[in-house]
Amino acid sequence: MACMSVICVIPARYRSSRFPGKLLVNILGKTLLQRTYESALRATSLDALYIATDSEEIKTHAEGFGAKVLWTSQSPLNGTERIAEAVSRYDELQRAKAILNLQGDHPCMPPETIDAVTRALITHPQASISTAARPIASSEELFSPHIVKCILDRGDKALYFSRSPIPYHKKEAPVSALAHLGIYCYTPSFLQRLPSFSSTPLQLQEDLEQLQFLELGFSIQVARVEKGGVSVDVPEDVPFLEKYLCLETV
Repeated sequence: MACMSVICVIPARYRSSRFPGKLLVNILGKTLLQRTYESALRATSLDALYIATDSEEIKTHAEGFGAKVLWTSQSPLNGTERIAEAVSRYDELQRAKAILNLQGDHPCMPPETIDAVTRALITHPQASISTAARPIASSEELFSPHIVKCILDRGDKALYFSRSPIPYHKKEAPVSALAHLGIYCYTPSFLQRLPSFSSTPLQLQEDLEQLQFLELGFSIQVARVEKGGVSVDVPEDVPFLEKYLCLETV
């Protein structure tokens, strides 16, 4: 089988602690997972698209709308670990140039953002990971611990990520900061090394997996984008997503 350049894998688990079964929740006629999958199909940089899961229910549903499924165990604790396991199981992933991690609960990730993240990794061979960040829209976002902030060097490599407001914000100054988006692209070689990594102090303190990568010395290239869409973490997010989708189609 020929080597593919960029493969997108959507990690999909049924057992979400805050919203069990959320990927199968109906959102205006389609499940959250199907909407995420169809959104990814619009990106021009992807050569293949898969869903990785340990759930028979999700597997059956995904195959029902035409998706190819990668089977994984119940051991992974997060999406990155699930994709790393898939890489260890499937030769096709090992031969890829880059592997994009698109979370299953991000149904509105703009295809332009997906393409920017894959381009950031492919055009910066010194990086092992790429991701994206958008401008912070308000002081409420800046000070929210639920929105991860990031600061970059002059070449748009990540210096740090935090739940705290970074950089320091003077009250009289306009908001000027970046919000990190939960989308990643990795080299297969990085994912093959991932199981050997141990937890790091800043990763545990901030509860951010990307800090583990920085602490271990890996370079993260960040694509600056304008928007990242809407995600679903808890049941209360569903009405906001439905409203967003309705506005997008007006």
